[in-house]
Amino acid sequence: MPGLQHTVTIAAPPEWVWEVVVDVERWPERIPTVDSVQRLDDGPLAVGSRTRLQQPRLPEAVWTVTDLEQGRSFTWGSRSPGVAISARHVVEPDAGATRLTLTVTIAGPMGRVGWLMTKGLTKRYVETEAASIKRVAEEGAP
Repeated sequence: MPGLQHTVTIAAPPEWVWEVVVDVERWPERIPTVDSVQRLDDGPLAVGSRTRLQQPRLPEAVWTVTDLEQGRSFTWGSRSPGVAISARHVVEPDAGATRLTLTVTIAGPMGRVGWLMTKGLTKRYVETEAASIKRVAEEGAP
């Protein structure tokens, strides 16, 4: 499966980083690679939660949470004809700081073609997302 992984160390407690990561409704004001977010259900992020996400240069997509370990990680996925995308967000303590790991994988019959077309953009978006979460968490914001 094509994909990528990006890790950053954040000088903030894991609890703060987690709050920034799961507060997806505030991503448009915090992460420049996210234009709009619309939660499609109520309550905190949980397995089965759905979110409509619009990013520059990408088609609007509905992301569904497939796995969530409260305070530590969540994975969500999106599908379009021939392509399934999965994005995992992992928050771990790291010697007085926090390690954030973002992973994107692409599968499906058109996955390799889709990956070839979006690899550079996806890499920039994942790096920007990590840097933005780092900035917000280090500024002391949950």
